[in-house]
Amino acid sequence: MTEDFKNQTVIVTGAASGIGAAQAEKFITAGATVIAVDTNKDGLKKLEAKCNSGLLHTLVGDVSQPETSSKTLALVTKISDHLDIVCNTAGVLDAYKPAMDTSFADWQHILNVDLNSQFLMVKAALPKMLAQHHGVFVNMASIAGLVAGGGGIAYTAAKHAIIGMTKQLDIDYAGQGIRANCLAPGAINTPMNAADFAGDGHMAKWVASETPAKRWATAEEVADLTLFVASSKADYIHGVTIPIDGGWIAK
Repeated sequence: MTEDFKNQTVIVTGAASGIGAAQAEKFITAGATVIAVDTNKDGLKKLEAKCNSGLLHTLVGDVSQPETSSKTLALVTKISDHLDIVCNTAGVLDAYKPAMDTSFADWQHILNVDLNSQFLMVKAALPKMLAQHHGVFVNMASIAGLVAGGGGIAYTAAKHAIIGMTKQLDIDYAGQGIRANCLAPGAINTPMNAADFAGDGHMAKWVASETPAKRWATAEEVADLTLFVASSKADYIHGVTIPIDGGWIAK
């Protein structure tokens, strides 16, 4: 049975598609007020049309820029007197580029979007959460944060760093009512991975064959895990990284 998230306020970044959109939809279905943040204005409009709910509030912005986290918290303050959950889901891939093919500009871009954006949202949300003695962060890592081969050098570095950041965040503030954990998805069928399905889908088929579960997961499966990790049922789960990878890292 899904926990009731009524009267809870949730931020979801990267909410215009994929895992972020699925998280936003699931939280709204469970009764939460959701602030959905993304650079993709059209994607957010589609989310609005699909949810058709007064519980959804959208913000177009680049989460790698400090002003977006500030605007997000301003919107939270406008619509609610509390903030319960932050899902730092926004991210981009790096085309599996090794070091010799990765420019410094590429490196900075990936770390800005995938890592710095999470830090900026944490910094913006923490004061409100600490004042209310409660708050949950669900940060999006990846199997690329646990093993090599899930991305290129920049993506893998960013996802490893997210796991370290999340552990330290939880250790620093667990005694003040803050809880922070990571999710580490493997092969999830989302628009971000559309290139794997291009043409005859050879890469997608190969990934499925190499995954012990022999399939890709859906964004909704990751969203279901998110709601559990964010719920009171998971209140004693602190500072960990939970794989949802069909057995990939168990090999």
